[in-house]
Amino acid sequence: MINSNKIKGRMVELGITQKDVAITLNIAPPTVSQKINNVRPMDLDEAEALAKMLKIQPGEFGVYFFSNTVA
Repeated sequence: MINSNKIKGRMVELGITQKDVAITLNIAPPTVSQKINNVRPMDLDEAEALAKMLKIQPGEFGVYFFSNTVA
């Protein structure tokens, strides 16, 4: 499960909107919301693209994308 709070916080830090993410991932903005909020699964390619966009270091990837608790 994605750590929604960490992802959303990082987006705010960098001034990135869900629309920006949608453009990068080539998906609709409502789908971005569903993926960030763990309603729909995010595949590895999407997670890697989002991590690059959010400037998440490789060592921090698991903190953002492999959470045991859901926000």
